[in-house]
Amino acid sequence: MSATTVDDADERMAPTSRLTTVLRRPEVGSAVATVLVFVFFAVYTEQFLSDAGVGTWLNSSSRIGIVAVAVALLMIGGEFDLSTGTMVGTTGLMVGVLTTHYGVNIFVAAAVALLVALAIGALNGILVMRTGLPSFIVTLGTFFVLQGVNVALTKAIIGQVAVQGMKQVPYYDTIQPIFGGTFTVIGAAMNASVLWWIGVTAVATWILLRTRAGNWIFAVGGAQSSARQTGVPVTATKVGLFMGTAGAAWLVGMTTLFKTSTVNGATGVGDEFIFIICAVVGGCLMTGGFGSAIGAALGALIFGMTQQGIVYARWDSDWLYAFLGVMLLGAVLVNNWVKARAEAA
Repeated sequence: MSATTVDDADERMAPTSRLTTVLRRPEVGSAVATVLVFVFFAVYTEQFLSDAGVGTWLNSSSRIGIVAVAVALLMIGGEFDLSTGTMVGTTGLMVGVLTTHYGVNIFVAAAVALLVALAIGALNGILVMRTGLPSFIVTLGTFFVLQGVNVALTKAIIGQVAVQGMKQVPYYDTIQPIFGGTFTVIGAAMNASVLWWIGVTAVATWILLRTRAGNWIFAVGGAQSSARQTGVPVTATKVGLFMGTAGAAWLVGMTTLFKTSTVNGATGVGDEFIFIICAVVGGCLMTGGFGSAIGAALGALIFGMTQQGIVYARWDSDWLYAFLGVMLLGAVLVNNWVKARAEAA
């Protein structure tokens, strides 16, 4: 008879309960919170479910959600990026200055801005990996550099910190619908950014759950040394993640620029913390190795609904920041509890 007891065999072969399976999903907490926030403002305010109301909070959520999803992947990989907010303004300003001041073709300008953003993201990743400095410090430095460039360099070139006259640029009407167009769904007017948000979330989810790169992302965030020993390209994975957040910031920069036809040196500043909060609310752990793209998208949806819900409820808008703080602390506690319960189960 085998030395392995029946009880031991049964323990290894014991089926996982449906509740345990649900609890192991990183986005379960954000899904519950999304329903609660939606129901509360739908009942408490009249405008929340109106056509204009739905379009407003979805548009607001999409702008945050695009970068929040990319930030979630980076956090799963064990790193942070505090330069994403200023990167939004940098890319928008670059396109605006190149087209209105230097006469560069608008499609070429958008491509150049994307390449510059990806280069900055790659530089962030390389510095983190080569120096061993925390990504918090490296990207904080990038944040201040970009913030200074956005204001000082723009002012030196065009004499002001805001770009104007975009609608007079050749081919503006051609590129504008791609990034800043609108469409209607059941009476609600939505920006093109909503479609970009859905697309980015779908692609990020596919990468995480269906590709080898997704396994690498979880591996480098959960145990970097072990991942390196098993042949995971740690440096390439993390550099790619930083490039991903920079690329997402470029996309939001384009949707912002071509929706409003203007951009200034303060565009995006401060949003980097909201991106991180949405990712944490969506189930990402601060220690890496755990999280989901769908959860980050739901976190952005919670932010958008709350931001507009407070307005519709006629509360002081400053309560939004109090809510964000409570939401962040609550999400960290809930995520740690859920993960502990799931592992114990």
